[in-house]
Amino acid sequence: MRGKKGNDAFWSLDELRSFGFASFGEDVQISKHALIYQPHLISIGNNVRIDDFAKLNGKITIGSNIHIASFVCLMGSYGITLKDYAQVSLRATLLSATDDFSGEFLVGPQIPSQYRKISGGEIVLEKHALVGAGSMIFPGVTLREGTAVGAMSLVMRSTKKWTVYFGNPAVAVKERSRNMLELEKLMNAEANG
Repeated sequence: MRGKKGNDAFWSLDELRSFGFASFGEDVQISKHALIYQPHLISIGNNVRIDDFAKLNGKITIGSNIHIASFVCLMGSYGITLKDYAQVSLRATLLSATDDFSGEFLVGPQIPSQYRKISGGEIVLEKHALVGAGSMIFPGVTLREGTAVGAMSLVMRSTKKWTVYFGNPAVAVKERSRNMLELEKLMNAEANG
């Protein structure tokens, strides 16, 4: 575990093992204030940090070199995949399922399923995708490689690679630099060097 010996902010390696995650790698830091439901459905790669009050529920696959900031909500009923170097900023929400709000059905988890209509789809954040603070990603959306979503944006459709999106609903505003790919190579060379 990364950090100072005796750091009480994050669960220890033995405590992480006791949760029953599907899998987890090395250098995983999960705040003791994070909420983890159904850990047997959650896989975590290497060098991952999950901060205070983040909530993870459902089928979630987290790659390596990922930070999930405070108050992030990942609801993985239909699955959420965060590929390597994807980042999710403060108070962002990823919802892989949603109720039908038309009034034709009842709404909410306390209602028996025969009276609800739930739709959804897996959310995928490809490599180097970034979700800005306070943003929301809807079911079935894929943020293509290098996509950056600006703060307070609502993403209802899949994105184009290496593009910055912003707004409600989010629209493409400019191309994103790919310099980080060179920095990734340099970092990996130094780590393996």
